Amino acid sequence: MPRHAEPAAVHDSLVLEPRDVQFDWSALPLHWIPDEPMATHTINVLHLLLPEGERWFVKVFKDALPLITDEQLREEVLGFIGQEAIHAEAHQEVLDHLLAQGLDPRPYVRQISWLFRRVLGDKPGLTAAQRHENTIERVAFVAAIEHFTAFLGNWALNSPGLDRAGADPTMLDLLRWHGAEEVEHRSVAFDLMVHFDPGYLRRLRGMLVSGPLLVHLWVRGTRFMLAADPTLKGSVRPTWREARQIARRGLLPEPARMFRSALRYFLPGYHPTKEGSSSQALAYLATSPAARAAGS
Repeated sequence: MPRHAEPAAVHDSLVLEPRDVQFDWSALPLHWIPDEPMATHTINVLHLLLPEGERWFVKVFKDALPLITDEQLREEVLGFIGQEAIHAEAHQEVLDHLLAQGLDPRPYVRQISWLFRRVLGDKPGLTAAQRHENTIERVAFVAAIEHFTAFLGNWALNSPGLDRAGADPTMLDLLRWHGAEEVEHRSVAFDLMVHFDPGYLRRLRGMLVSGPLLVHLWVRGTRFMLAADPTLKGSVRPTWREARQIARRGLLPEPARMFRSALRYFLPGYHPTKEGSSSQALAYLATSPAARAAGS
């Protein structure tokens, strides 16, 4: 299978490696962006979605490994699996910290777990051909979701508004370390999907299913977090208008930019290397306190 041409040599020469990072959450305030509960909890939805979601990514890609015939791609998939497994555990630690602060995320997390394990998980009773098709279809879902995680990772690496607002430095390092690795491995899921099925319809279907689902889960997660916050007592209700205002201050990704990014996924010549910068991602990983500690 011909490989996609990369726009920068640095991306083509990447070797994906898991970085076994550790974070100390003991001093993390509940509203880690000071006086910004909606911005804080909108980003906190990542901690609700990612542990179960990234464990599902790992399961899907392990199922796909025996089907891969390109050895370079196989190595990239193994690196992707290692990075995603560590991402899941890092965000799980934040959930445990929230619970200790009196915000119980478990009701929403149980719903996410049901979605990934029962709805998107293994289907019993499938024939070998049906299992093969189901694996490729789930890879297409992962590829579409990874487009969004790369967009968010690129945003996190270029979000000085969070620094100006005094966001907690440990949380910023988590977001930017994770974001940098999402940018670093942003093409793996897409290349795996194309390896199995180079046709356009699979890509189209993956985004049409995953995109609206992700938006729905994020909106529901934000509402849940604000309602569950014991310090707010239901006084803050999220609106799209407020989200746009917060985004203009640089504390959230702009919804319109995210929508335009999703539209780019539908372009026939699209490839994830056109989103974000591998050089910038590697530069952050070289300075990230958690990544540096993991490599020492």
